[in-house]
Order: sequence, then structure tokens, then C-alpha cells
Amino acid sequence: MDEHSSFSGQLFSFPPAKDPKQLNPLVLAYIGDAVYEVFVRQYAVSQPNHRPNHIHRLSTRYVSAKSQAKSLQRLLPHLTEEEHDVVKRGRNAKSGTTAKNADVLEYRHSTAFESLIGYLYYMQRWDRLQYLMLMSLEQETIEPE
Repeated sequence: MDEHSSFSGQLFSFPPAKDPKQLNPLVLAYIGDAVYEVFVRQYAVSQPNHRPNHIHRLSTRYVSAKSQAKSLQRLLPHLTEEEHDVVKRGRNAKSGTTAKNADVLEYRHSTAFESLIGYLYYMQRWDRLQYLMLMSLEQETIEPE
């Protein structure tokens, strides 16, 4: 048995203490934020320009509250009823904080987006998670900086 044989295809192996359907939407958003950040960073590194400033600017185009709110709007027509419910719970969650560079509505939609990502991650719906995250990369137009 080699050192990697017990690896079950998941990088992270700490499941939540509760059923993901019972988790507070802000907890789902917390993990969803981290999952999406890693996804976007991997995307940035997959691009040809690896100057640190460039990959940081590229990443922040996707992980900002404003960008995530826009992504959620594009995803909404493609979501299942269950996913819509997760989004509603995330949008309506009272976090007690606000984003630095977004209005309240954008911040709530961003939290809803992150809740959905966290939910799909903890439900281990890998294909669906990847599909929606890839869709989120398809921004209308991105002006070069």
C-alpha cells in the first residue's frame, strides 16, 4: 500500500459536523468563499501570464462581491429548485458585516453565491460544482487592465 492509496479523490477530508442541508447559510458561504477562491486562483495560474500582480488582478475580478453577484444573476436560470432554496437562504442570512467595495444588495447576492458553492461542495456534487463555477468565469466582457 503506497502513501496515497487511502486518498479518496478529495483534497480536503473534514466533512461538516452537520448534514449540509442543516448548516447555517453563512457557514456554507464561509467554506464556499474558500473553495471558489482556490478555483479562481487555479484558473489564474492556468493562464499564460504568471506575473504575481497580473494573476492577483485577474483573480480579484472574479472573487469580488460585485463580480460574484453578477455571476449569480447569470446562474439563476440554470439552477435547480434545491439550489434556488440554498441561494435564497444565503441571500437572506444576516451576516452583521458589509463588503468594502459593494452595496448591501451586491453583498447579499455574493453571500448567496458563496452559500451555493459551499453547499455543492459539502454535498459532494463535483460535476455540478465545476459546471457552475466554470459558468461564473464567463463574464460578459472583461476589459484588460
